[in-house]
Amino acid sequence: MKILVTGGAGFIGSHLADRLLELGHSVRVIDNLSTGRIENLASIPKGTSFEFIEGSILDLDLLKVLMADTDYVFHLAAAVGVFNIMNNPLASLLTNIRGTENVLEIASQNSTPVFLTSSSEVYGKNVSDSLKEIDDRIIGSPVTLRWSYSEAKAVDESLAFAYFIEKQLPVRIVRFFNTVGPRQLGAYGMVVPRFVQSALANKPLTIYGDGNQTRCFAHIYDVIDAVIATAFVDCTIGKVVNIGNDFEISINALAKKVILDTESKSDIVYVPYTEAYGEGFEDMERRVPNIDLIYDLVGWKPRRDLSVIIADISTAMKRDLERINSI
Repeated sequence: MKILVTGGAGFIGSHLADRLLELGHSVRVIDNLSTGRIENLASIPKGTSFEFIEGSILDLDLLKVLMADTDYVFHLAAAVGVFNIMNNPLASLLTNIRGTENVLEIASQNSTPVFLTSSSEVYGKNVSDSLKEIDDRIIGSPVTLRWSYSEAKAVDESLAFAYFIEKQLPVRIVRFFNTVGPRQLGAYGMVVPRFVQSALANKPLTIYGDGNQTRCFAHIYDVIDAVIATAFVDCTIGKVVNIGNDFEISINALAKKVILDTESKSDIVYVPYTEAYGEGFEDMERRVPNIDLIYDLVGWKPRRDLSVIIADISTAMKRDLERINSI
């Protein structure tokens, strides 16, 4: 199968490209490298049926060319990360909404199946014990830029579902909950790699807020297993599915575990949200996925725990540091 992965040089996209190639598919990646990195694709063997195109999903003409002979589209390209969204709100909104419009419009013309990756951010401030796909969204004011990513992803989902209902376009929608693992950068606010990087250097781990907020973290390898399991079966067409790990931990406990697991001498320091993100920033106190639906549909559940996540990120970071130092 000829597959296009938008945002395929990103953290999740590059791991997906690796897996698709392993499964024998022909893979083409488009990425503008704004947050993706060409280094993420460096492990792909030469001679593999793979092509990288540096370009933007906002370029409609380019997308038309790339999707003309494509059998399936995994749409992962998006502006990501809290820092990035807060610092570049307009560009982020345009990328996340208009880019998805472009992909769906062209896919509809060719009847090409689309796998849309959304986010747990759509739930906003809903702090239910276990967030189901049908649960209500609770969102702050539209002029609080913190929620612009949530709004954009919700619009993306609505667009995809509308194409499914009106145009019978085969779409599948998944919502990722805090996916972490090797290749992920802490530069855009991702807490686990940021903590691990600081711990390995014996530098202070910085917690924004009081650290009592809780999150759930899923290993990238588990997430890619879930993506592959849901992407090619008929029972997931037209559905929205959560992908994540339902083990919940506070950011305070996470910081302590990272220090313990990495045998670090780091301290923990606290920075108010206002100092990190500016006035008016809002965060959610809790976000826990309900993953019953994906288990019922395809039998998937996460297999790797937080200790494995920390160990794998640590190993990858140490290897990257050794490679840099040897140059």
